[in-house]
Amino acid sequence: MRSRNENSRYRQKRGEAQAGNLEKKYGSDFGVRSDMKLETLRRQTDGESLTPMLKEQHVKNLIE
Repeated sequence: MRSRNENSRYRQKRGEAQAGNLEKKYGSDFGVRSDMKLETLRRQTDGESLTPMLKEQHVKNLIE
């Protein structure tokens, strides 16, 4: 789980985090190469943050 900052909100993941590591950690499949950086993945998804992408993957997994 991500750590919280001083005002108890979750910190954003850094842009150099690799998609493969995030997929392992959160049990998701973004359908991209595992060495792709998070900042590149965000650009491809119109600047969407990690949380909505994870929620979307969770919904897909529930349907399947």
